[in-house]
Amino acid sequence: MTNAMIRVKNVTKSYSRGGETLKVLNGLNLEMDEGRFYALMGPSGSGKTTLLNLVGGLDHPDSGDLFVAGANLSDLDGAELARWRADNVGFVFQGFNLIPVLSARENVELPLSLTGLSRAERKKHAEYALELVGLKDRMNHRPKQLSGGQEQRVAIARALATDPKVLLADEPTGDLDRKSAEQVLDLLVRLNQEFKKTILMVTHDPHAADRAQSIVHLEKGELGRIEHNAPAAAK
Repeated sequence: MTNAMIRVKNVTKSYSRGGETLKVLNGLNLEMDEGRFYALMGPSGSGKTTLLNLVGGLDHPDSGDLFVAGANLSDLDGAELARWRADNVGFVFQGFNLIPVLSARENVELPLSLTGLSRAERKKHAEYALELVGLKDRMNHRPKQLSGGQEQRVAIARALATDPKVLLADEPTGDLDRKSAEQVLDLLVRLNQEFKKTILMVTHDPHAADRAQSIVHLEKGELGRIEHNAPAAAK
């Protein structure tokens, strides 16, 4: 039996651009264990964000099989993928993607509107998620009243609100100063260690990657190498 949360088997993915076909993933094979923090690195065009989008069910592979949280995403149609995403995956992006006119709590509640939770239950879940990221005292503030680091922590709380099995982060510290970036990385390490979240983080920053337990290097759409770090620790 495998304890892999993510299994990528001979996955290919190409895009058409300007009349030409651009092959991004070229028969990629990769396994990632449940409850582990992975950093995904590689030069521009190596397929990092494409792989993240495939793992998150935002796109379909052209061929191959992609198993995430027990489901073969290659077999799911658009509606099935949407339901699967809502139950299993949380997304954190470089841009915080918060709605300016909503409070932090209301932003965190948004993904819960797709569930069968009552209004009171949604509020309780959102407040707990904000408490996890250390921002319960700022839950009534709007994004413009928060620092960049606080906005990203709200975005992480939003990703956690549905208690996903997998957390996908695309350059989550890219727009932050070093202090704020460290706070966000500390939070990701804590979510991995204390709550056993499987995390896949795309980053260009070697310092950020060093906080992960494993670093996966992609090269021209194929697996280059995997490095294993000492157990990550919040600083």
